Amino acid sequence: MSKPEWLYGIHTIAAVLRKHPDRVLEIKLQDSRDDKRLGDIARLSQQAGVSCQRVGKQQLDHQFPDANHQGVAARCKLAQALDENELYAILERKQGPALLLILDSVTDPHNLGACLRSADAAGVDAVVTTKDKSAGLTPVVRRVAVGAAEVVPFVQVTNLARTLQILQDEHRVWLIGTELDATAKSLYDTDLKGSIAIVMGAEGTGLRRLTRETCDQLAYIPMQGDVQSLNVSVATGICLFEAVRQRLAART
Repeated sequence: MSKPEWLYGIHTIAAVLRKHPDRVLEIKLQDSRDDKRLGDIARLSQQAGVSCQRVGKQQLDHQFPDANHQGVAARCKLAQALDENELYAILERKQGPALLLILDSVTDPHNLGACLRSADAAGVDAVVTTKDKSAGLTPVVRRVAVGAAEVVPFVQVTNLARTLQILQDEHRVWLIGTELDATAKSLYDTDLKGSIAIVMGAEGTGLRRLTRETCDQLAYIPMQGDVQSLNVSVATGICLFEAVRQRLAART
C-alpha cells in the first residue's frame, strides 16, 4: 500500500467500503445532503468502524476544488499493483471458471481507467499488463476508473509472454486474442464460457507478435459500418460483456 490519499465520489467510496473497508481511514460526508446513497455510505462506514464526519459543502469544495466529490470524500490506503505470483494465487483460490483481462502495452491512462471500470462491472478476476511501456495506477487512471482501480486486482508483469504460457500450462486458462486476422473467428462465435483471458492489444498497433502467437485463439468484433477499428476501452467492454452474456446464458 502507498501512503494514504483522499478519494472522492459516491461510487468510489462505496466500492472501497464494500470490498476493502480496512483501507478506509476516515470519511467526510456533506451535512446538507440526506439521500439514500450517502446514507448507505454512512451505514457501511459504521459497520466497518470508520470515523465518519459531517461537514459543510463549502469545506468539501475548498478541500477538493477540482473534484466532483458528490458530497463524500475518504482518506484511504490506495491499492497497489500486484505481481505474477499474486495473480497465480488468485487463480488457485478461484471457484469456477476464471475471467481475466490482459492488456498488451496499453499506454493511455484514460483507456486503462475505462478498461478497469468495465472489468469491475463484468466481474473480472484480475487485469494484467506489463511493467514497461504500459500505463500504471496513476491519479488519472484512478479518477477515470471511478473506484474500480481500488477493487479490481491489477497485476503488472515483467515478461508477458512467459506469464501467458504459465496461465496456459499451469492454470488451464484459454487465451483469446482480439485482432482482425484471417484466422480469427467472430467474437460471437467464440466460446467464452470457460476459464479464459481476453487479450487486448495496444492503441493503434494491436497485439505484439509474440503475444499474438502465444494466444490459443484470435477473435474479432464484427462491424457494420465503414470504421474498421474501435477504441481499446470500447472494444474491451464489448468483449467482456459478451463473455458475461454467454456465462449467464450457460447457467440457465
